[in-house]
Amino acid sequence: MDTPMSFIAQTDSASSGGALFQFVLLLAVPVALYFLMIRPQRKKMRETAAMQAALGVGDEVITAAGIFGFITAVESDLFWIEVDEDVQLRVLKSQVQGRVPSRSDSAATETAGESDES
Repeated sequence: MDTPMSFIAQTDSASSGGALFQFVLLLAVPVALYFLMIRPQRKKMRETAAMQAALGVGDEVITAAGIFGFITAVESDLFWIEVDEDVQLRVLKSQVQGRVPSRSDSAATETAGESDES
């Protein structure tokens, strides 16, 4: 026959395994969030900053608002973008989403893709 004290001892040992699992799970959630959310976002931010730093006069770009234009001048944190003849906009560098590939770049890519499929 089990004494009441032996029942309490069994309960404590069983709950310590569950407590350990909960503690490990509590530590694993922030680590998973870091690798699934924070790290990829930081990588994307670094790539975007590098792309924005590499832009220069004559590059065709698209802004966050969806405006296409050619960079005509670069200031410290601004781009002057020509959207039409004699129409220029002053845009923050951070609002430039990407560089539009030139027609020769896209034609070369299409040609390379066609030769790979053959």
